[in-house]
Parts: sequence; C-alpha cells; structure tokens
Amino acid sequence: MSTSPSSNPLRAAAQQKGLWLVIPAIAILAGLVWVGRTAVTAPADVASGVAASGEVASGETGGAPALVQVADATGAAPATTAAVNATPATFNDDQKKQIETIVKEYLLANPEIFLDVQTALEEKMEKQQAEKLKALISENAKAIYHHPDSAVAGNPDGDITVVEFFDYNCGYCKRGLHDIVKLVETDPKARVVFKELPILSKGSEEASRIALAARRQGKYWEMHKAMLSAKGHMNEASALRLAEKLGLDMDKLKADMASPEVEQEVKESEDLAKKLGVNGTPHFLVGDRAIPGAPEDLYDQLEKNITELRSQGCAYC
Repeated sequence: MSTSPSSNPLRAAAQQKGLWLVIPAIAILAGLVWVGRTAVTAPADVASGVAASGEVASGETGGAPALVQVADATGAAPATTAAVNATPATFNDDQKKQIETIVKEYLLANPEIFLDVQTALEEKMEKQQAEKLKALISENAKAIYHHPDSAVAGNPDGDITVVEFFDYNCGYCKRGLHDIVKLVETDPKARVVFKELPILSKGSEEASRIALAARRQGKYWEMHKAMLSAKGHMNEASALRLAEKLGLDMDKLKADMASPEVEQEVKESEDLAKKLGVNGTPHFLVGDRAIPGAPEDLYDQLEKNITELRSQGCAYC
C-alpha cells in the first residue's frame, strides 16, 4: 500500500513492531508497581482512636480494609462500623528492587505475553477504527458514493458501489487493476467509483487531471486502464501520449485538464480522503467496509462484501 509522505506520524510509529513490544513492557511494569503501591494500612489517627476506646479491628494492620467493632462503656455487645478508607503505602529501596526482580523474572519466563498484549491492542485499535470509519462513511455517503461528477466504471445504475482511492504511480494500484477489471466484466450489477488521490508525486496529479479531462470525452475508463497498465512513471507527457493513442481530442483535453473544474474535483477527492482518514493507496470502500491496499485475494474480498451487502441491504451504496 503506497502512503502519503504526510501520513500520520503516530500511525507510522505504531506500525513499527519493535516499538509495540516496548509499550506492553512499560505498561506491565507500571501496572505491577501501581498494584504494589496500593497495599494499605490503617491511618494513624484511626489506630490511636481504637486504642483509646477499646475498639478491635478484625484485620491486621497493613492488610485489606477491615470492619471495626466498638464496645460501649456499659459492656454491651460490640457495634459494627464501616471500614475506614485505605491509604497507599510506600516502598523502601529493597522492596522496590524485589518488585523489579519479580517483574523481570516473570517477563523473561513468559515472553509470549508481549505478543498477547500486542495482538489485543491491534484488535482493539482495528475495532475502534472500523467503528469510526462507519460513522464517517455514513456522514459523507453522498460525496463518497453518489457525487454527480464521479468517474464511474461498470453499471452506472448498479445496486452495489465499490469506491477506490488511488494514485496512477502507485504500484499496488497497478496490481489491483486486474481485480477491478475482472469485477466490472463479471458482475453486471456492480458499480465502481474512482476517487483521484495523487499523493506520490507531481506527475501523479498531472495524470489525475488528464484522466478527469478524458471523462469529459467519455473516455475515463479507457484512460484509467491505459495509465495503470503502462510501465514507468506517469506524468503529463506520458499521459498525453496515451491519450493521443486512444484518439482523444488533444486540444480539448489540454484545455479541460487546466480548468478550475478539474482542479476542484481533485481537491474534493483529497479532502474527502482526509475526512475518512485515508492516507494510502489503493483504498477500497464497499458499503461501510474498507479494504486497504491490494491483497492477493482482492477480487474475492470485493465479491464477498458485495454479496453480503446485497443480501443485507445497503442504505447508501
């Protein structure tokens, strides 16, 4: 998956597995020390009050909070009162060293705990991200799936829409083209919407402008396939050569690619990607589901999601 040079630095750091192994270790150490520090003792003023009035604590000093029984002056049966609030104890240097030794020995004996914590953290983050994405997709559904100026392949009136954010110089986008072509050719009810996300180079933006200009001549899909299939870096010069081979009106194409309307279309796609947290290409959306990158089984994943959405229903795709 190709990513923008301005990608979120926190996400990039989180992807470094070495760093993720350090985080659980710090968390475990801090947690165990905190647990140790919460060992409690009865406050001094309460202890002195007990001694003076003949009260008897049911727990040992320094133990867990205990119920305190108080005998009245007439010798009547003791009355039970609520336990006092605990106060944290502190450790001396020897005790701290003992805790550190115990923690270290435990981690060395059970190193797999790092992977367990990392896996749990990844699953939690993925779940949170998925929930956030669903909300964002719902809020921006019209711009994502039904923008009037969208470049479309397949059935323009299809029942399920697949959206792809891409860059013409993205190697993974080039690899995924085969699966998108297969989807368009094998699923007569599928609709594919393309969102230009030229994040890799100036040439990428030039190629996007030419593709959008080609759409004004009804040749977007042909131009899209030609540029993603071509070898080498895509820029204005190489894209114009392909456009000429496809028989486009070159004067109109050059005028349209420089128009404010085309510039606005590219900017709207980039703004939409930022809203959705999409900072890499390719990135596919099917309903409220996302497929980042171009996995080997991309076509199978797309078809699976489309089939499920057809049976479940999709309010906006």
